[in-house]
Amino acid sequence: MSDKRLKKSRDKKLCGVCGGVAEYLDMDPTIVRIIWLVLVLCAGTGLLAYIIAAILMPNS
Repeated sequence: MSDKRLKKSRDKKLCGVCGGVAEYLDMDPTIVRIIWLVLVLCAGTGLLAYIIAAILMPNS
């Protein structure tokens, strides 16, 4: 059983949310940041999700 937890990353540009999601999903942080940017630009919901995640995710 792995102890995989979603938490903010030390590899951060703003709050570490995208870096933390990338570590959790074992992806490149740049890809996650691009996906998040597309969500922000297309629907605007990505910004709200980022703010909520930045508040709720624990620090690494």
